[in-house]
Amino acid sequence: MFDKFKTSLGKVVEKLSTKELSDKSLDEVLWDLQLTLIQNDVSVKVAELVANDVKRELIGEKVGRFENPRERVNDAIRKAIYNILSSQNIDIFRMAKEKKAEKKPLSIVVVGINGTGKTTTIAKLAYAFQKKGYKCVLAAADTYRAGSIEQIEKHAKNLGIRVIKHDYRSDAAAVAFDAIKHAEARGINVVLIDTAGRIQTNVNLLDEMKKIVRVVNPNLKIFIGDALTGNDAVEQAEKFNEAIQVDASILAKVDADTKGGVALSVAYATKRPIIFVGVGQSYDDLEPFNPDWFTNKILGK
Repeated sequence: MFDKFKTSLGKVVEKLSTKELSDKSLDEVLWDLQLTLIQNDVSVKVAELVANDVKRELIGEKVGRFENPRERVNDAIRKAIYNILSSQNIDIFRMAKEKKAEKKPLSIVVVGINGTGKTTTIAKLAYAFQKKGYKCVLAAADTYRAGSIEQIEKHAKNLGIRVIKHDYRSDAAAVAFDAIKHAEARGINVVLIDTAGRIQTNVNLLDEMKKIVRVVNPNLKIFIGDALTGNDAVEQAEKFNEAIQVDASILAKVDADTKGGVALSVAYATKRPIIFVGVGQSYDDLEPFNPDWFTNKILGK
């Protein structure tokens, strides 16, 4: 995981920590840092931000005379990355506990385009809630893609939970609304609402997504991004955030990602936390995400 990113950053750290740098030579090495970030799926804007933050940390320091120069450079890069990722975290299990105490369900709308692993991630979330002792129901509000209802039903059957569904081409907002009413009537703790995987530039489908959010008024809106799609995931996150103001993101397929820069870019684009990463195909292959976890993966502890 993130092996390419870690190796590339290691080379830049070595350059920064083994020479005594003037302002000019510092700029040269920080340009290498920017290129390394961009080559590992960090957006240009974020790469510039990281390089500038690192420069502010190191400027005026004679790197070659540090007692432990490599550690000092590592810390400067770690701090710059941490600042981008350090949006206030969201504890979805604490939220479920609070809603349960109010005798109300926690409602979560999940968005993202087709092929990102959105429906599978919903099943992983349901499994995680079940392990914490919460009852879940799934809403099949993707009424457009052929096979989408059957796909979510298969996951629900595996997990032993109910799916609320209507016919294909029916009103997706009505499906979501009915799922929440079902949960309220039966004391179910969490409603996970699947939505149509929509191309982020399709105005009609974006409008429908806005309608779902307006009708349901969910407690959380979570964007699912595919770590392997690079800057496409960033563009998607920006568009969904503009449309509905996402509350958090989850990155799928991180286990196959050798780069890792999408996490930085998505966090910057939404100004909201990444709360989980998908690291495999099993239902329990969902790991909490936090800045320390990420920086340790690419810079070492």
